[in-house]
Amino acid sequence: MDELIFRGRDRYRPSWSHLAVLLVVLAAQGFAAVYRIGLVGFLWLAGGTLLLSGLGLWTTVRSWSRVGPEGITICWGFGRGRAYAWDRIHWIDVRTVEAQGDSTSQVRMFLTGGRRRTLPGLLRSDLYPSPDFDEQYHRIRNWWELSTEASARVEPGRRFRDRLTATAAGLVIGLLLCAGAAAFFLWKG
Repeated sequence: MDELIFRGRDRYRPSWSHLAVLLVVLAAQGFAAVYRIGLVGFLWLAGGTLLLSGLGLWTTVRSWSRVGPEGITICWGFGRGRAYAWDRIHWIDVRTVEAQGDSTSQVRMFLTGGRRRTLPGLLRSDLYPSPDFDEQYHRIRNWWELSTEASARVEPGRRFRDRLTATAAGLVIGLLLCAGAAAFFLWKG
């Protein structure tokens, strides 16, 4: 079988909706600059926003996964990546998360120590449709099944984080951020 390589730069492209969100955030920061933080604060805030956005785009485009005879190697945009031998991989499946009408599916592997790793560069969502996602997933499963003993394949049980949706996590984080910002402004007074 041929080695499989999934690269972020082949699949992910910045879209106009991403740019629109960034512009809305910068506009909100501009309003904050006019009323509260001044020009220097705005420059720091906008510079930080642009830096984090650029760093996120850079790591997404540089992420990749490679599946071959030795196992699976993944890289999240930094370094040469980390290799996982086939005998360390106990299960491979697809995790699908649905939030606000949007569905995202990613291939993930379960390691012997109980850790989970998603494979970067291999994703299907409404924003990034991948017509060959199911075929690629089955090719990865075939590599795994041919490279491991049947007794070594153990499906893990579900954990709390499997039931936690991205919407719920985002809501909790948003509430914590709002509470922190309110406390800060009340304290600054």
